[in-house]
Amino acid sequence: MKKYALALSLLAVVACETATDPVAPFLGDQPEIVGDAVAFGIWAPSGPDTCSAAIHDQYSAVGPDGLRYPTWHPPVDPATGCTFGHEHGRDPSGSDLFEEVGAIPFGYANQHLQTGGFGAPRNEDHVGHKVEWENDIQMNVGGAGAEVLDITCDVMTKLHQGTHSPDAFTNNMHEVVYHVRCTDGTGFSATLLTPIGVAGEMVVGCDREIHIDAGTANPSISPDGGGKRAIPEASCLQQRVIAPEDGRPRFDSALRESWEISASLRTQSNKTIASFNPYYQVMDPSRFFDQAADRDMARPIDLCRLPGLVGEDRCEAVGTDSISWDDPRSPFKGVRRFVDVNANRVRNADGPNIWYTNALGRNGSTEPFPGSIRQWVAIRDNSGIDLHGGVIGRNRDYDGPGVRAPN
Repeated sequence: MKKYALALSLLAVVACETATDPVAPFLGDQPEIVGDAVAFGIWAPSGPDTCSAAIHDQYSAVGPDGLRYPTWHPPVDPATGCTFGHEHGRDPSGSDLFEEVGAIPFGYANQHLQTGGFGAPRNEDHVGHKVEWENDIQMNVGGAGAEVLDITCDVMTKLHQGTHSPDAFTNNMHEVVYHVRCTDGTGFSATLLTPIGVAGEMVVGCDREIHIDAGTANPSISPDGGGKRAIPEASCLQQRVIAPEDGRPRFDSALRESWEISASLRTQSNKTIASFNPYYQVMDPSRFFDQAADRDMARPIDLCRLPGLVGEDRCEAVGTDSISWDDPRSPFKGVRRFVDVNANRVRNADGPNIWYTNALGRNGSTEPFPGSIRQWVAIRDNSGIDLHGGVIGRNRDYDGPGVRAPN
């Protein structure tokens, strides 16, 4: 049972009964389909994938702009039994928020970036979109008088978090979708491209004090943002896997990626009306940074061929077989993920519920403008408390038949 209030008159969500029926997104009637977004139809099968592009494109959501976008689908098509070779995390239809917010159109913020005034495109691959959610999260509440507050929240989020390519070494702009509704009235729905850390720079996963100038971001005009992208680097693997002092390889410690977001929605006067800073963690990426390698990228699967690591820890399943980095049997494919639900702040006591921002969550206005994205923020100010949660998805593994890197 939902324990939050929401103006349902603002919402008209169309349920999806089959994969071929597009689902309306958050905040709006399902519009007439007028075309396809840039993100739609970009996936094609390769290697051992058995689903066709046509079957994949049946999983779509219609944006408020009337364009078709790709959306969540299972790794195996239930109608045909074919495999897509990638997964998008947890099925959002199980979230208590799904009835209100609908399907997530992957790439919606990317689509409207330039129209809203940004001087370059930023498009992302399909497989990197990852969904996570949890209902009735018991929140940790700090601040004056917070010890008497018992607050739970429903959270559904999606981040484009590719962990198979060199993209995130330099590129800090990634699409995030974040829906939260709490029993104290805190709530917002945000869709934006958020800059995570410094463009062209990453930090070393096992030593956050080390910053690496990894190259030029794409687009080159990407703004710097809060947070950081902490990514495994060759020295991490050397210290914790290849030659650990105690002789015990620790893949989880060495390979862990942490994408730490500091995102917000702001008005034209730069007033923050909602902000959030979840950490998106991946325990089994299929790449790590190595300046000695081609494109600065090496593959963890290759470490399993080193004499001291054959049959050890994560490499046990590999044995002596010649398994490639993109083989479904590889233990490194980005399927072990979780999200730290950190501070959820709302400063919107005077309203309104509906704000229109550009794709970066800026220039918020009460009226739509070219390239604007419709955001929903509760009429509330929770500045007296620190509302943060625990971890969602820690023990989940999204592996499935045929799933492999790139994922």
